[in-house]
Amino acid sequence: MITIPPVIETERLRLRPHRLSDKDTHIAMWADDRVTRFIGGEPRAPDVSWGKFLGSAGLWPVMGFGYWVFADKATDALIGQGGLSYFCRGIPELEGLPEAGWAFDADHWGAGLATEAMTAILGWADANLDAPEIRCIIDPGNAASEKVGMKLGFQRIGDSDALDHVVTIYGRLRGG
Repeated sequence: MITIPPVIETERLRLRPHRLSDKDTHIAMWADDRVTRFIGGEPRAPDVSWGKFLGSAGLWPVMGFGYWVFADKATDALIGQGGLSYFCRGIPELEGLPEAGWAFDADHWGAGLATEAMTAILGWADANLDAPEIRCIIDPGNAASEKVGMKLGFQRIGDSDALDHVVTIYGRLRGG
């Protein structure tokens, strides 16, 4: 079982493990209401961000997959994060399958970085995981993430209100 994320390099990004030196940038990113508008709905307090930071890193030794830091290749600075998760959200359509997720600092939106990062991650997943499908959830109205999902081969499955608000569920078959 893979217990730490492998480093994956793309044209502009280095996908790498979380580091303590990323903490302040991570907390600042998740305190930005532009970032959280469609992910939780409100800026995160520093302690909540820190717990999620640790939880993201902790997926790897438990699940054999998890989240990466999306670092600018030139500076190695955190500009986003994402990958594959299993968060026990209570959504039956996610049970037993990896869930894809991605987020970038708002200053890095619109440059195709989410598609670049997640294309690399899904390629890694297709080569290294036995999962027949990967799913993701996107809040209605999040047109940017819907566009990324479509580029990655995700197709709409349905909706769920298990999170106290409606999310749309998407699926992508292995090799999708």
